[in-house]
Amino acid sequence: MKLDDRAKVLLKALIERYIAEGQPVGSRTLSRASGLELSPATIRNVMSDLEELGLVASPHTSAGRIPTARGYRLFVDTMLTVRRDELGPSVSLPPDQPQKVIAHAAQMLSNMSQFVGVVVAPRRSSVFRHIEFLRLSERRFLVIIVSPDGDVQNRVVHTAADYTQSQLAEAANYLNANYAGLAIEQVRERLKGEVEQLRGEIVTLMQTAVEASSEALEQDQEEVVISGERNLLAVSDFASDMTHLRHAFELFEQKTQLMRLLDVSSQAEGVRIFIGGESHTVPFEELSVVSAPYEVDGQVVGTLGVIGPTRMAYDRMIQIVDITSRLVTNALSHK
Repeated sequence: MKLDDRAKVLLKALIERYIAEGQPVGSRTLSRASGLELSPATIRNVMSDLEELGLVASPHTSAGRIPTARGYRLFVDTMLTVRRDELGPSVSLPPDQPQKVIAHAAQMLSNMSQFVGVVVAPRRSSVFRHIEFLRLSERRFLVIIVSPDGDVQNRVVHTAADYTQSQLAEAANYLNANYAGLAIEQVRERLKGEVEQLRGEIVTLMQTAVEASSEALEQDQEEVVISGERNLLAVSDFASDMTHLRHAFELFEQKTQLMRLLDVSSQAEGVRIFIGGESHTVPFEELSVVSAPYEVDGQVVGTLGVIGPTRMAYDRMIQIVDITSRLVTNALSHK
């Protein structure tokens, strides 16, 4: 998508004006805002070119134009300049307990952005110190996993075959003797390679149990902390259309969808921006997400971000998210 300099200047002026005021932008306003000495007719021609490219749209009730998701994307990728010194007094996070750091960070993102702050809590280790199987009834048993710091997790497992309590004890003893101190995922991999040495039914049992343990640990860990959902009630873009707002609240309730979205960001360095309707990740045209991963002792362990309307001050959101990610990294790392 090649735009000449004049079209870029006009598009940038239109988007900045629209972000600030939330009203469709007309040719006369654009002429003043862009600082270009252009006739209204020339501006209208450039606008219709931008409209053909899918970068702006004209709401039927107005002579002005508004940016589309593609327009915002081009603006964010090529026209945005971020100054890191505009956030005012520096803030800090209490480094005492990880849970508190996460909750404070979500609140801080929400307070500074006036939108919704989201933090995915760090994944806890899946290393186990001890594992036990307890027969509950036919083809049903309980897996009890004890972590190195004494945390206990339980999971009920249904199996195709029935196992006696002594078979369950044999499988648990084998796992404890050979694998204690490893992560459940590593145990899963090792069991695949050791099938030959073990009795068929016991290895099937162990594989089933380890799969279940892995799932139990994953489900238990996916904690998303959300702060400031009510801020969206004050956003004029949503106030006029309650279905948009309902969509947004559904997204917060389906935390798994949020997890998937933030998971994508944790695989990249620095701040990522997802603009509404661009992908399945943010399925709502009206929402954008600005996110960044955070680390503990050099390892990426989670993601945080701001969710707000597509019409947001992206430069400011990038700063807020970037700074919060650094603060969380510092607060959680054992320096």
